[in-house]
Amino acid sequence: MTPAEEQAQFRTALRALLTKPLLTADTDAAELVLVRRHLTDLRDWLSRETGWRLVADSEAARLFKTATTLDDASHPARGHTREPFGRRRYVILCLALSVLARADTQTTLGSLADEVLTAAAAPELTAAGFTFALEARADRSDLVAVVRLLLTWGVLNRVAGDEDSYLSTTGDVLYDVRRPVLALLLSGVRGPSTVTGEASFAGRLAELTAEPVADTDELRNQALRRRLTRRLLDEPVVYYDELDDDERAYLVSQRHAITRRITDATGLIAEMRAEGIAMVDPDDELTDVRMPEQRTDGHVTLLVAEYLARRDEVPITELRRFVRQAAARHAVYWRKGVTEPGAETELLAIALEKLSALRLVTIDNEQVRGRPAIARFALDEPTIRDSGNKRTVNAAAALF
Repeated sequence: MTPAEEQAQFRTALRALLTKPLLTADTDAAELVLVRRHLTDLRDWLSRETGWRLVADSEAARLFKTATTLDDASHPARGHTREPFGRRRYVILCLALSVLARADTQTTLGSLADEVLTAAAAPELTAAGFTFALEARADRSDLVAVVRLLLTWGVLNRVAGDEDSYLSTTGDVLYDVRRPVLALLLSGVRGPSTVTGEASFAGRLAELTAEPVADTDELRNQALRRRLTRRLLDEPVVYYDELDDDERAYLVSQRHAITRRITDATGLIAEMRAEGIAMVDPDDELTDVRMPEQRTDGHVTLLVAEYLARRDEVPITELRRFVRQAAARHAVYWRKGVTEPGAETELLAIALEKLSALRLVTIDNEQVRGRPAIARFALDEPTIRDSGNKRTVNAAAALF
């Protein structure tokens, strides 16, 4: 194999891990083979540039990523219907995982539900106002959403039955519990048992992800490089005004070296502007939120982005009016019901969720403000140029 082919395989394996940090043999066989083949080089690069840990065997590969920030809720877990998880489903997910850690190698959905019901009665959860009742279809739906997420992750393997029959109380489902995959789920710098119980939730989360404090200039620079590389790999845009003084100074001085190493390893292309840096994927694969996107929601999001790109700050009420007017213009092409009273509220909420996740807008007190990168969606006024008998029209988009 030539060095170019080796590099291409390494890049494919790294991109697979960045796209899906948990790869399993059932669903990602080809990618897992590449990760194992280049495991040493992948570990070296990830350890040196990000400080992230990588483990892999014949069943799974797990990239243990460290979150760059702990207060970003714009990329939630999503069920098979793409509905985002809220706090309630996250609690049920944690309870289900704790039950599965003690379960046999096979379990049923009914048995899992009973165990989650028992765990949900813990005094700490009751005091926090959390309740779970199998009699309520909504609660069973939440549990099914959690189970289907675990099926997607490869923690469970369906042997017989169907979750829909459980929802309608006409049947049950049998699963294999894949303990090797289950053991790889928790990602943290330190073990949960070492976290003090007296701290608030935010404090415990900070303890779980806290890293050692560097005590030499070389280690401090290493820590800065790793933190900034993580952000450039994980976040759609890294804005200079969000960094602390040390991070900003280091990135400004080392941005070409850092982005070059990322480009060589992943194929992402650095787009550097006065306000920050975005690592752009020419293949449009390393993202969970695409922009632009087809269908009604994608078109609405693009129109809202273009509208905001020309304005400093816009009230939510004005954006709802804009979406309502757009729905009337495009009703023939959009899905049914977009012109119904109140439909603009849901359409706008979906659009703003996407734009927030892509770090293109901020929302505060019913006001929406476009961030610098949204300028790439601002269309210039068309210009007509005469060239002999030919006339050309240009409508260039401004770039972040």
